[in-house]
Amino acid sequence: MSELDRSGRPPAQANGVLMRWRMRVRALKSEVFVLAIALRDPRTPMAARLLILLVLAYALSPIDLIPDFIPVLGLLDDLVLVPLGIALALRLVPAPVMVEARERAAIRGERSRRHVWLGAAMVLAIWLALLFWALLAFFPGLIGANR
Repeated sequence: MSELDRSGRPPAQANGVLMRWRMRVRALKSEVFVLAIALRDPRTPMAARLLILLVLAYALSPIDLIPDFIPVLGLLDDLVLVPLGIALALRLVPAPVMVEARERAAIRGERSRRHVWLGAAMVLAIWLALLFWALLAFFPGLIGANR
């Protein structure tokens, strides 16, 4: 009888599952890049653009809807909400736009890593501005208090 790993599967089967997950994650990353390209295409409908913006902002955001330190639920939002948003956005974007965006993504490849950092910095700036606004809303005397 063969030994089982922690998941109760034979080691070879567990490695196969891990490889499939890695392939799915890579495909998901490339689809996010393709959606970012499709976002700029004028043929993309407004509803698709709004959804793409929301999905990209949530995927790049350092702040989650459900914090990651909450057991199980904290990771489920990343594992469920982001892929569902991407899948829905992919369905809303017209097929010719997606074909062209995939071609452009293949050409660009890894050259656009700095755009990811720029996007993350923009999302962080938006979150900080919202936090600042919330602080001012809940604590109006915080800035410019009488001395």
